[in-house]
Amino acid sequence: MTNLAVGGSTTQSLRIGVDSGGTFTDVTMYNEATGEISIWKVSSTPDDPSRGIIDGVKQILERFANSADAQVVYFGHGTTVATNAVIQKRGAVTGLITTEGFRDVIEIGRQIRPSLYNLNVSRPEVLATRDNRHEVKERITWEGLVQTELDEGSVRAAARRLKDAGVSSIAVCLINSYRNPDHESAVKRILMEEVSEAFVSISSEIAPEYREFERTSTVLVNSYVGPIIRDYLTRLAPKLRETSVKVRPHLTQSNGGVISFDQAQREPVRTILSGPAAGVVGASAVAHQAGFDRIITFDMGGTSTDVALIEGAKPRFATETSVHGHPIRVPMLDIETVGAGGGSLASVDSGGLLEVGPASAGAFPGPACYEKGNTSPTVTDANVLLQVLNPEYLLAGRMKISQAAARTAIERLAASLNVDVMTGAQGIISMAVANMVKAVRMVSVERGYDPRDFTLVAFGGAGPVHATRLARELGIGTVLVPKTPGVLCSLGLLLSDLKTSFSVTRLCTLSEQSAASIDAAFEALDAKARAWFEGEEVESGRRVTKYSVDMRYAGQGHDLNVACLRLTSASQFVSDLRSGFEQLHQQMYGYTAPEEEIQITTFRVEVIAEVEKAPLLSCPDAATPVEQAVVSRRDIYMEEAGGWTQCPIYDRTALAPGHAVSGPAVIEQMDSTTLILPGQTATVDNFLNLIIKG
Repeated sequence: MTNLAVGGSTTQSLRIGVDSGGTFTDVTMYNEATGEISIWKVSSTPDDPSRGIIDGVKQILERFANSADAQVVYFGHGTTVATNAVIQKRGAVTGLITTEGFRDVIEIGRQIRPSLYNLNVSRPEVLATRDNRHEVKERITWEGLVQTELDEGSVRAAARRLKDAGVSSIAVCLINSYRNPDHESAVKRILMEEVSEAFVSISSEIAPEYREFERTSTVLVNSYVGPIIRDYLTRLAPKLRETSVKVRPHLTQSNGGVISFDQAQREPVRTILSGPAAGVVGASAVAHQAGFDRIITFDMGGTSTDVALIEGAKPRFATETSVHGHPIRVPMLDIETVGAGGGSLASVDSGGLLEVGPASAGAFPGPACYEKGNTSPTVTDANVLLQVLNPEYLLAGRMKISQAAARTAIERLAASLNVDVMTGAQGIISMAVANMVKAVRMVSVERGYDPRDFTLVAFGGAGPVHATRLARELGIGTVLVPKTPGVLCSLGLLLSDLKTSFSVTRLCTLSEQSAASIDAAFEALDAKARAWFEGEEVESGRRVTKYSVDMRYAGQGHDLNVACLRLTSASQFVSDLRSGFEQLHQQMYGYTAPEEEIQITTFRVEVIAEVEKAPLLSCPDAATPVEQAVVSRRDIYMEEAGGWTQCPIYDRTALAPGHAVSGPAVIEQMDSTTLILPGQTATVDNFLNLIIKG
């Protein structure tokens, strides 16, 4: 489990990253004195994720902290608690207060129908039922001027009705509050007086941007998951202190950075893509170090698969995304998620066709081969039956499994499809790969990129098992599998900076005449950035600020985010922004309109506090032949080889730089398994990554 030894420090200072997923909780620990990077996996505990986290931390400290005076100096955590609360509809009973006449904005939405010809399409349930949505008398114009004063009596009446209805969380979104937050601030004050026990969030603090539907949705999601995240972190923090973690813990947010537990409790909507974002950060760092800056990340876990496109070692950002049908307007990494993981359930649909996912067996009961109560086949069961995965155990022997149970589950499915059991198992894998192909095309082809120009970086417990097949389907010539792919998300937590973002909507034309307005908008954001730096006690030498703006042609309904520098020369600023916007517009939509007026809609600032990161250092070349890494041979059912074929099984920990493995073959390690197809060759680079070509 050791990456490298690094000289210099003599103290036993430990940095720990924990990623809590739907099936496993992954832990990575970096020892600053020795340079040792250790990894560990334990089963997740969905009923209370903090138990699995504490189990993992305790076990990795007991196993690898080889000094009595070892001290944890950093703790980073990625979680799916907020995401699962939305997807599984297990959030708080939430109320909404809005301006008179706008009660149903959240239900009306926009006239966008992504499934135009689907006669049975179902819309997501609104997170605040209509009887828990109340209007108050007030009105602010789009310019930020008070047209109708806030009627505090109507606010108190609404608060009391919500209290009587038993709501535990309240969202506030008043029309045009992004231009003038005074009325929302007053509503918040009154709510804290009338319903002091409720979780309250207001849109001018969570998403101070135009578009009332998206703003309402964002603050509503924030309130919906607020009590869940608050209670979860409140349980976790004291348990960590009891486990020798005395430092201020941090949580990954959707933009790839980390924030304090305190900020996460105030703005939980920022953690919606917490776990996947850490994986993208880790994959970007590992790939950049290995010489690959144009990559597509492929993170396949037990419940879902997350993919992202990275160009120039920089992940793409989205200013708005949708989680289970709910628009969220906060900056986050551009990640696409599909319900295809190792635990994804296979079934026959109403038309008699095979279907895989999005339903998952999760950690408990888990796949049928776990023998914990589930008898339906999963992707993991198919791989166990095909013997791509070890048919007797997982986690290097720590977790026993039953191939017979997997066979029984798949036999029932195969019978209903009128095929033999091995064909049924292979069909499950093919269907899962097809689902992943769709996700990769969403972040590449649909964004104007050719996936064949990129390297596929595979991680997550199930990613390396399917990556070579996915790459062949997409025509991708190179696959990179990191040294510890199954815990890369937790490693990414040790490579993430402290980060947050601020935004403000100010509509103006892109021209030199708007220079004063542009500078004023950025100055207001800079003031918020300075306050955040001070609140987080960030040293001046670790402060980084990045600027961008949302832009569009006048009359367009969607914006493009363009990076920029603070205004120096007005003419140069306008020229650079115009060039950047037109280049991005050409890539996304295939044309530009030079004669059209360009507008700036929203100003953004990303605020970064750089932290010390775990180094990823090179290793010496192999001193033994690759044959010594072969630990056994196993018959594997491989469609690409015409059926059953005997394959060598390699121990990943015995592979070193310079070793080459030709397919068909399987490479096993504690946290994952890598499949090498016929005609492919995997070489080990200086950082112990597998580089697979063919």
